[in-house]
Amino acid sequence: MRLTRYTDYAMRVLLYLGSQPDDRLCSIGDISRGYGISQNHLMKVVNDLVNAGYVESVRGRFGGIRLARAAETINIGQVIRHTEDSFELVDCGSCVIAPACGLTGVLHEAMAAFLAVFDRYSLADLQINSTGLRALLLADTR
Repeated sequence: MRLTRYTDYAMRVLLYLGSQPDDRLCSIGDISRGYGISQNHLMKVVNDLVNAGYVESVRGRFGGIRLARAAETINIGQVIRHTEDSFELVDCGSCVIAPACGLTGVLHEAMAAFLAVFDRYSLADLQINSTGLRALLLADTR
């Protein structure tokens, strides 16, 4: 299984925001510079995360974004299910032998196991070294 760049960027945004002290407001530009990725791509991802309730957007001169809830309550499996369009490993629907093929069930079982691993973790579990993460993200912006 390979996750999309969209999911990759969503996780990067959440990790960045989760590593910030005291719910500090950040800009999409901060995140873009920290990771060295396109600000335009991040804008769409952040908007989706805001609409899904993972990120809070504060408007105004001193506005920005931050986590909308505690990192302990953000389940990684749920985020991945939200950001991925499809979990089909192969297109069995168009295959003539799908109704009699044993591979279809195995593929579904494998996908369920894959997602079950992510379901065991929250964003807080991934923040084991937030100080180190912050230092790495700021290294190229100084």
